Amino acid sequence: MRGNNFIDKALSALSKFFVKQESSIIVVTVLYMIFVTSVNPVFFSSANLFNILKNTGYSLITVVGMALVLITGGLDLSVGSVLALGGVVTGMACKAELPVAVAILLGLTTGVIVGLINGSLIVKAGIPPLIVTLGMMYVARGAVSVLTQGVPIYPLPTVFKAIDKIRIAGIPMVVIVAITITIIGYLLLSQTPFGRNIYALGGNVEAARISGINIDKTKMIVYVIASGLASLSGVFIASRLGSAEAAAGTGFEMTVICGAIIGGVSTFGGVGSVIGAAIGAFFMEVLTNSLTLMRVSVYWQNLVVGVVLVLAVLLDQYKRNVILMSSIKAKK
Repeated sequence: MRGNNFIDKALSALSKFFVKQESSIIVVTVLYMIFVTSVNPVFFSSANLFNILKNTGYSLITVVGMALVLITGGLDLSVGSVLALGGVVTGMACKAELPVAVAILLGLTTGVIVGLINGSLIVKAGIPPLIVTLGMMYVARGAVSVLTQGVPIYPLPTVFKAIDKIRIAGIPMVVIVAITITIIGYLLLSQTPFGRNIYALGGNVEAARISGINIDKTKMIVYVIASGLASLSGVFIASRLGSAEAAAGTGFEMTVICGAIIGGVSTFGGVGSVIGAAIGAFFMEVLTNSLTLMRVSVYWQNLVVGVVLVLAVLLDQYKRNVILMSSIKAKK
């Protein structure tokens, strides 16, 4: 009887696990890590896992904001350029001998301003998010090129560079900040009225409006959060490199979007979680790291990431169709 009870409990736990949105990406990540380890045991070394965890921190910070944007049914293609702009503004402020805290604040403020512009154009002018953020991607990247003339901003103060080297219980500061932001994002989405407004907005805009939700305010806030977090990632990357690079964040937006979608955030809005997006960001770093260890050409790496993104969108579409068909059958 005890054996049967244990089996029943185990099966019940497994069924509850597989019902969760994040179950698919967790299983895929674990199986893929096992496969890579069998090909190259170095992958599972403590040094490499530490490197993966640290690198994930930079994208994890931004993927939280991207998840919020996607769940509202929006899109932000400017985060990679905003990352570079935030780092460059911080670097220039440091070179101007402003206090490091002030320099970081200026970098983050730059991201917030970009978010306000994105949100205003989308909300007030009614321009689609794809067009607005695509334009901002080029504007921000152009601003970076003008400010730097293509030349890295260095050397940066030792105090600023030391931020990347801070460890708490052996854990890098960027990882601690990323995990903290992920927890806050999770609580924001799952435990607050604002989080419910985000889901409602992505599920049905008109229904959300009828319910009394301030749609414009909600959209503005999520774009500000997304750009602000992107600039924070830029500050951490500048600290790691010891310089503000004009090319920083190139292609970063695709990595972040891909991570969020792989983690179960729907491109149609209304579905997804911050935890799933975080696991998706981790998977993207695992994928990139493993391909490098297996000596796969960087050109093939880009191809693989593109294929993974398309497959993730196809899976999202399939899930959406299944849910739609199930609801139609239930009504009949």
